[in-house]
Amino acid sequence: MTENPGLTVGDDGRARPVWAASDELMRSYYDTEWGMPVRDERGLFERLSLEAFQSGLSWATILRKRENFRAAFSNFEPDAVALFDERDVERLMTDARIVRNRRKVDATITNARATVALREKGGLVDFIWGFKPAATPQPRDFSEVPTSSPESVALSKALKKTGFAHVGPTTMFALMEAVGIVDTHLLGSWRRGSSGVWG
Repeated sequence: MTENPGLTVGDDGRARPVWAASDELMRSYYDTEWGMPVRDERGLFERLSLEAFQSGLSWATILRKRENFRAAFSNFEPDAVALFDERDVERLMTDARIVRNRRKVDATITNARATVALREKGGLVDFIWGFKPAATPQPRDFSEVPTSSPESVALSKALKKTGFAHVGPTTMFALMEAVGIVDTHLLGSWRRGSSGVWG
C-alpha cells in the first residue's frame, strides 16, 4: 500500500494519482504519455492546441475526442492549419465530434500561423523548452501541485508577444506538465522522475 493518500495502487502494483486510476483511457495516458518529453514541432503544437481546448473542461473530455481533433485539424500539421480560412472555421463549428468553441478554433489557426512564423527565430520547440525552470515541484499531494509558475507566466507573455492566442499562464503550466518541462507527478507515483528530464 502507498502511504500517500493522493495515490492509489492498481492491480499491477503501481501507484498512480486517483484521476489516472479509474478510467482506462486516462490510465493509459498517464502511464505512457503525460509528462514525457515532447520535442517535435507537430507534437508540441498539438499539445498546445489541446490544452487550449481543455480550458474550462475536463482533460478526459479532450482525450476522448483527440482523434476527432486530429482529423478536424489536419493532424495538427502547422503548415496545413495555418492555411485554414473562414470555410474551415465554419466546417469546424459544425463538427459535433470536437469542442465547438469559436474563440478556441480561431486561436488554433492563429497559433498555427505563429508557429510557422516562429521558425525564423529557432522554432516552437526551442522557444517553449527555453522556459524550463531550474527546479521542478516536489508535490506530496494535489494541494502542493501549482497551477502556474513564474516560468509559465513568462512563457505566456512571450508567446502572446510572438502572436499566439489563448495561452494564459495556467494553460501554459498545464502544457509544461504534459510535455515534461516540469515534473508534477506526486512523490510515490511510479511515474515520478521517469521522463529523463528530472531525476
